[in-house]
Amino acid sequence: MAGALWMVLAAVNFGLMGVFVKLGSASLDTVALVFWRTLFAVLLLGGVALVRRQAFATPQLGRHLRRGMIGYVALLANFYAISHLPLATAVTLNYTSPMFLALLSVLLLREKLSRPALLALLLGFAGVALLLRPTFSEAAWLAGLIGLSSGLLAGWSYLHVRELGQAGEAEWRTVFYFALISTLGGGLLLLGQPWQPLTADNAPWVLGLGVTATIAQLAMTRAYKVGRKLLVANLSYLTVVFSSLLGVLVWQHALSLNDVMAMALIIVSGILASKR
Repeated sequence: MAGALWMVLAAVNFGLMGVFVKLGSASLDTVALVFWRTLFAVLLLGGVALVRRQAFATPQLGRHLRRGMIGYVALLANFYAISHLPLATAVTLNYTSPMFLALLSVLLLREKLSRPALLALLLGFAGVALLLRPTFSEAAWLAGLIGLSSGLLAGWSYLHVRELGQAGEAEWRTVFYFALISTLGGGLLLLGQPWQPLTADNAPWVLGLGVTATIAQLAMTRAYKVGRKLLVANLSYLTVVFSSLLGVLVWQHALSLNDVMAMALIIVSGILASKR
């Protein structure tokens, strides 16, 4: 029960994070939003680690680097999609990651594809096609493809997270190094463009983004630690539900029957993929 409650808290905050990303995108571009979001995590996690005198040294630096680079591009793609698509659509596309994780496990790790996993892929791709169909008929087709790529890259990133876990790496270091690598990457990209400072108008959105993203990450980590993994993984899809409701409340993003059916197919796909 505790794990389920922690995941519900994580889902609510992931949904709110999307709201703050969309609000912040009015004055900050995707690179700047990701930079401020990950810098917040670096300062918070790094500060807590220093207070607790936890060791930053790790023998898994190469794996952290690979995971950080892939995860950073996935985060950029996700924030870009949220900025340019209805919130529910962007979040759902990012939640295709379990589907791509199953596919990449077969292609890269030579794992066998079970019948539930094969069914998950078929349902998932059908849901993606249904969800993106109106997007491709409008000017938002690029954002749709980038949103889908965020799911692919997130699934690839999770492969490295799993490797780090199997190697015995501490969870906080996995999150910290991802945030650190993303912050450094964002800082380098920002050097090539005009500086985008925090102002009285965008600072509340950036602060909200940092707070909700950190709470969501910590709550999700706690949920997987104390709860049943299959139940927790399935409850993570509440983020799609909360994002849909927030999109309607804040921007009046009404969902069509096709949208609901597509989201349902993708959610079922993720649930089946987690059982493989």
